[in-house]
Amino acid sequence: MLDQLETKDGATRVRKRVGRGRGSGHGKTSGTGFKGQGTRSGKKIKAWFEGGQMPLQIRLPKRGFFNRFRTKVEVVNVSDLVKLGDGATVDAQALFAAGLIRGTRDALVKVLGDGEAPKNLTVKVDRISASAKAKIEAAGGSVELLA
Repeated sequence: MLDQLETKDGATRVRKRVGRGRGSGHGKTSGTGFKGQGTRSGKKIKAWFEGGQMPLQIRLPKRGFFNRFRTKVEVVNVSDLVKLGDGATVDAQALFAAGLIRGTRDALVKVLGDGEAPKNLTVKVDRISASAKAKIEAAGGSVELLA
């Protein structure tokens, strides 16, 4: 059965045989045209090479600045901590599990003071604003800075 399988029409093509006389359609210059860089032996020209004129990536203007040494900070508001409930321990793993921050690897976690704080929270984060700290402690919670 496998020996009877055939390819569909147009699925395969006959290989182009260049340099086999003018009657082949690919004779004489073998499809490279007349004169110039592309006709010489070893013609390896990068696709983006523009013949020596100023390349596009240099002609276009550059904008802005990317700081490789920036500090990544994940921000959470006090009002978002309601998802964790009263008496919860708030750290990077708990915030990630609740979907409040994107990741726990490279970023620092900072709590900001927008909203009302749940009761009896134990907050262990890298940074916290003064208003957030005051609201958490007023609700009977405690704050511990890691970094």
